[in-house]
Amino acid sequence: MFEMLFYLVPTLMIAGVGYFAFRLVHRARRISRTWEHGLTAEARCLRMYTTTSGGGGDTSVHTSVHRVYEYTTREGAQVRFEEAGGPATVLEGDIVTVRYLPEQPRLATAIPPSRGRLITESGCLLAFLGMIIVFCLGFMAVAHAMFAEAGGLMP
Repeated sequence: MFEMLFYLVPTLMIAGVGYFAFRLVHRARRISRTWEHGLTAEARCLRMYTTTSGGGGDTSVHTSVHRVYEYTTREGAQVRFEEAGGPATVLEGDIVTVRYLPEQPRLATAIPPSRGRLITESGCLLAFLGMIIVFCLGFMAVAHAMFAEAGGLMP
């Protein structure tokens, strides 16, 4: 039973990292598709707020800026959406260009097209997630070798 922890915990970590990688690739593909095939509209930044994560003290604190935009589609529907990140120069009341897919107007983006940056950010995050998976697999292989050498249970 004790040995199972050395396989179960890394396996759960791999599953979590794999899911995060899937979501990352899905988001990057959606944004890229929106930049490439999306329609444009003028939107107003209605609200701007920040969220913080991290404990402070000895750990770092990360602050994210979120903006709420509203625009009108070509069909005349008013759409409101929220987006994290984006240009630091956009303030409440500013008018920006958004891109949206007609079939998914709530998944619009006000982030200006920058394929190189999207590929770089996504690639670096995927490489980091890959290193976590390799570490977990290596940990499991070392644990397996130790258990095999000890005859089943670690001393």
